[in-house]
Amino acid sequence: MENFSESNLIGRGSYGSVYKGKLTQAKIQVAIMVFDLEMRFADKSFVSECEMSRDIRHRNLLPILTACSTIDNTGNDFKALIYEFMHNGNLDTWLHHRRSCLAPKGLSLVQRISIAVNIADALTYLHHDCGRPIVHCDLKPTNILLDDDMNAYLGDFGIALLQGDVYSFGIVLLEMLIGKRPTNSMFEDGLSIVSLMERDFSHNVFCNIDAHLQEECKGFIQSRAQTEHEVCRCLLSLVQVDLSCTRPFPRERMNMREVAVNLHSVRRVMSKGPSINPVDVYSFRIYGDANWKKTN
Repeated sequence: MENFSESNLIGRGSYGSVYKGKLTQAKIQVAIMVFDLEMRFADKSFVSECEMSRDIRHRNLLPILTACSTIDNTGNDFKALIYEFMHNGNLDTWLHHRRSCLAPKGLSLVQRISIAVNIADALTYLHHDCGRPIVHCDLKPTNILLDDDMNAYLGDFGIALLQGDVYSFGIVLLEMLIGKRPTNSMFEDGLSIVSLMERDFSHNVFCNIDAHLQEECKGFIQSRAQTEHEVCRCLLSLVQVDLSCTRPFPRERMNMREVAVNLHSVRRVMSKGPSINPVDVYSFRIYGDANWKKTN
């Protein structure tokens, strides 16, 4: 492998640094997560990820190619995980660094929906389908990796509650729709990325959507690829999933299986396939009472 120099540093994870490298015998590029063992829980996280890699398999979970636990040339413990290198980087780059050579035009609406579907499927598997429930605990755009075909993979597990993952997913989905980080300076004096969408979406679903997506949606309608009604319903469905995932009380939130069902439905509509109604299925979870009005 190449040296762990600053020139090969491509990011930082929860418990260490990530380097680009090459397995010389296999002649493949890899991403190497080197754990900072002085950080609290770093050693525990390494062991946890190694154990999980034996038990879990899903097309949207970033697979560990191999692990390394040894002593370095200074006599200190050295632990690292080696992953397949994702040439399209992470979601954060595509959302917020459009001058990057990776993301000159940003992501289309359909790409964003597909990424959300990929991650919802991965979390559904972790929460409901792999034996004992597993929590990711550190869901954010920098931990969502994209391959050559823009398929999304979830990586960099942390050590939390299932409902916490659901909330984090809702925040990531909002970030994809609005195009702003939750830490943006516009969110102050009690205004958050969640309360902004809660305040405005019912009377104008387009008003807070990323300007790039607004133009794309107009193009859909003008080209008759989708009707205005279809586009509005799909955006409304995405926002409703967001707001359900970010409800203040965990018991009021959708679980990830419900989230995945809704998002698959939205993707089918945008891809012009057969679909169930994406708006009505779980709307009661958002409002929590009988006062909500159907939108169709």
